[in-house]
Amino acid sequence: MRPPDSPEQADYLVVESTYGDRRHRDVDTLTALADVVNRTAARGGVVVIPSFAVGRAQTIMHCIHLLKKARRIPDMPVYLNSPMAADATRIFRHHLDEHRLSAEQCAAMSKEVTIVNTVEESKRLNTLTFPSIIVSASGMATGGRVLHHLKTYAPEARNTILFAGFQAAGTRGAALVGGSEAVKIHGAYVPVRAEVANLDTLSAHADREQLLAWLGALRAPKRVFVTHGEPVAADALRLAIEERHGWPVTVPEYLEARKL
Repeated sequence: MRPPDSPEQADYLVVESTYGDRRHRDVDTLTALADVVNRTAARGGVVVIPSFAVGRAQTIMHCIHLLKKARRIPDMPVYLNSPMAADATRIFRHHLDEHRLSAEQCAAMSKEVTIVNTVEESKRLNTLTFPSIIVSASGMATGGRVLHHLKTYAPEARNTILFAGFQAAGTRGAALVGGSEAVKIHGAYVPVRAEVANLDTLSAHADREQLLAWLGALRAPKRVFVTHGEPVAADALRLAIEERHGWPVTVPEYLEARKL
């Protein structure tokens, strides 16, 4: 997507804080993705990528296309198993003015991928015996078709479960990234022997420094409200805003009301 515009002046500002307590790692995303795919392919395994259907899946498809074009990864099959992601991919192709990809790039990323439509086709993906990449929703493994792929591929050490963004506390994604040896899916515990990795550089959320820089374009608002973050991250951003800009900041509690 294009970079965000500078904010308009506001009396009161609500800002998210997903990464309010950290900076994104200085890692080349394409190199990190290539490393995961190549070492999994060398083991003869399958890369399962739980992905958010809108935006993230298309970014991953574009990255895979770039890596294949540069011959940085094998020409292995790629499957997109998410009806919503398939719909969103078509929207990308029809609304080129809304993002930075050209018509040629949109066509190329779609050409590299087999769109999985039916339930039967989705089930057949659980019988793969050769190196492949499966991109499937949901991004935090809280539901959707990806759960069936996790049940199949997580128990095998040759495979990789690759997350592509922030994993909220309490989700299967967070448990897997945190090193859980088993996760509960459809009422039963599934052992996790596959490699688990997270390309957090693909997150759509700004980090602390990016948020503070964006805020810096404003004249002092009457108050800033910090939302949408784990408690530690939200409070860290509150402190950073107060220290850098000297503005009054509140992290509202659940159901808290303010008369402005």
